[in-house]
Amino acid sequence: MCGIVGAIAQRNIVEILLEGLKRLEYRGYDSAGLSIIQNNQLHRERQVGKVQALVDAVNMDSGCFVGTTGIAHTRWATHGEPAQHNAHPHVSGKISVVHNGIVENFAQLKKEMIAEGYQFTSETDTEVVAHLIHYAYQSTQDLLKAVELVVPKLHGAFALGVIHADHPDELITVRLGSPLVIGVGIGENFIASDQLALLPVTNRFMYLEEGDIARLTRNHVEVFANGQPVKRAIKELDATQHNADKGEFKHYMLKEIYEQPDAVSRTLDMGVTTNHLKPDFLGVHNERLQQVRCVQILACGTSYHSGLVAKYWFEQLTRLPCSVEIASEFRYRHPVVCDDTLLICISQSGETADTLSALRAVQKMYKNNDIQGLQTLALCNVPTSSMVRETDIYLPTQAGVEIGVASTKAFTTQLVALMLLVLKVGRIQQRLDLSVENHIIGQMHKLSGQLYQAVNLDKTIKQWTESFENKTSTIFLGRHSQFPIALEGALKLKEISYIHAEGYAAGELKHGPLALIDKDMPVVVLAPNDSMLDKLKANMQEVHARHGELFVFASENSGIEEEEGIHVIYIPEVDELLAPVVYSVPVQLLSYHVAVTRGTDVDQPRNLAKSVTVE
Repeated sequence: MCGIVGAIAQRNIVEILLEGLKRLEYRGYDSAGLSIIQNNQLHRERQVGKVQALVDAVNMDSGCFVGTTGIAHTRWATHGEPAQHNAHPHVSGKISVVHNGIVENFAQLKKEMIAEGYQFTSETDTEVVAHLIHYAYQSTQDLLKAVELVVPKLHGAFALGVIHADHPDELITVRLGSPLVIGVGIGENFIASDQLALLPVTNRFMYLEEGDIARLTRNHVEVFANGQPVKRAIKELDATQHNADKGEFKHYMLKEIYEQPDAVSRTLDMGVTTNHLKPDFLGVHNERLQQVRCVQILACGTSYHSGLVAKYWFEQLTRLPCSVEIASEFRYRHPVVCDDTLLICISQSGETADTLSALRAVQKMYKNNDIQGLQTLALCNVPTSSMVRETDIYLPTQAGVEIGVASTKAFTTQLVALMLLVLKVGRIQQRLDLSVENHIIGQMHKLSGQLYQAVNLDKTIKQWTESFENKTSTIFLGRHSQFPIALEGALKLKEISYIHAEGYAAGELKHGPLALIDKDMPVVVLAPNDSMLDKLKANMQEVHARHGELFVFASENSGIEEEEGIHVIYIPEVDELLAPVVYSVPVQLLSYHVAVTRGTDVDQPRNLAKSVTVE
């Protein structure tokens, strides 16, 4: 959500800013803009729509856009409609500001600034920040001090980039609750809300902590916490692991669906040998995991669905009680967290605002001695993220960069990593027979091949799309650990095709959803050959008897056959425990092809963002 890029260098940085914005397009946005300092004057351009519209506007007036210091932004509307006057950067006098996040008390601050004579040209909370810094600067004539005076007045979560036309040799940045990274170069330095934006110019990064304020010049980076200088380590990344392009694929999402067999194989390799867990897999955390007596999972969206699958695995295999909650709800109630809990926070980016806030709320309970023996674990695809830095244990997925907003390979790798964690806890606490562990690992080694088979159903699944193209609603059904996959399938369809879809536990049909069934309501069914298959077949008959049209992803040995009103695509045989991983692929492909047929923006669906960094 929203994207910041900033640079201070000895060369013209306009192309760097624009390329950075292009690389942040996947995050979701509705407008884009930039400000450049040239001859001690601010030059600003803002456009609604795609970054390309901004690129075209800058190129048309290229004489005004040559400078060595500047900031740029892609906006995802919160306060004020998507419009040019609401786009960033915002300006007050000679000060220009870009901002991610939300200033919760902006209305009161706006009244105060109006009383001081400031005029507002937008409905945003960001313009308030620009005016506040301008006002503070009048008494200090020091841009860093002005920002330091303003930050305590701002309530909420935010990241800032600030420049002043009279100070072309410095760039000020702030990180408080919203991700921001500093890129370190030679004779040039950069800021961005995602390191991906800066990989063309540097692979050395400094990760700011909560509340940090930094001043960048061409040759130095100074970081301050609570007004005192502090040191932040510089980490070097392998840029080849973080770059991504579509290659031969039409969309990132399809490419990432096809990458799942390899991504799952990489994730599996970090934890197992031929038929055993590797001794060094989370080995340094053996003592922490030995103490665990219950599991609490916090996540949002797709990550929440992977947590729901893990609940079945934890309780079935280790007999440890496991709760799964949506982080945005958990943080606002008065939860009971048991002593000796393993708190698992799942996030693709590691910057999900609600999940981070829920994590910090539980850590506060632990600090206040409201709970004892808390262990925290981040399951995440970004090793440098806030969530990883703020937890005791890091369990990586090996998905690689995922650009499409609708998560695919990040989801399946989360599932595999979670099963590895379940096996690890079962082993450490001697809750799992070695024969069971060996069997599961043996079956996990088959996943990559089974995923290849599932991906190769692409053309067959595409044939179903015309049955969904003009529909307004769809129901997904699953039982046991396929219920979360039904939820995930419904989420995918609504995310990218804009068809209303709901996932249900099939046994719930008689408790309400059956009233919706008619010939115009497609019903997608997940039917592996598991212990719930006969129950699921009965649920299917309930739909069939009411003239509902069934689209069934079924095990080859399920005994489910095509007939009028029942369409079947057969999925490779897979172990019952691991079936959620494989059955994720066909619902992804179905959603993808329906979206393409309907002509939607598959990789950047409307109103959505890849990384949800605001509440």
